[in-house]
Amino acid sequence: MNIDNAKSQMRKGMLEYCVLLLLSREPSYANDIIMRFKAAELMVVEGTLYPLLTRLKNDGLLSYEWRESTQGPPRKYYALTSEGRRFLSGLDQAWGELQLIVQRLKSMSFLLPKE
Repeated sequence: MNIDNAKSQMRKGMLEYCVLLLLSREPSYANDIIMRFKAAELMVVEGTLYPLLTRLKNDGLLSYEWRESTQGPPRKYYALTSEGRRFLSGLDQAWGELQLIVQRLKSMSFLLPKE
């Protein structure tokens, strides 16, 4: 098994959560999201982000509005909807549970059932 492939799958699994986390702080446009991910050392390309933003919008988790830009054409700013905030709250809870499970597994010694 290739470790890079496993890491890539882990990143894909949490990308939706990360996008919602960023947008929970303030509305942003796609390039802003990509730059924030880069700053956090999570590499995401436009070809991955745009379909995800569209899907989240179609699922009712995001809305968007066009804003004029001083540097070029208007930009599409994405924001969480109230349903998106509720969904993010559920993901926060799930993330906390997963972290706890992983910590337990890393720190415990296992007792196997006797046959």
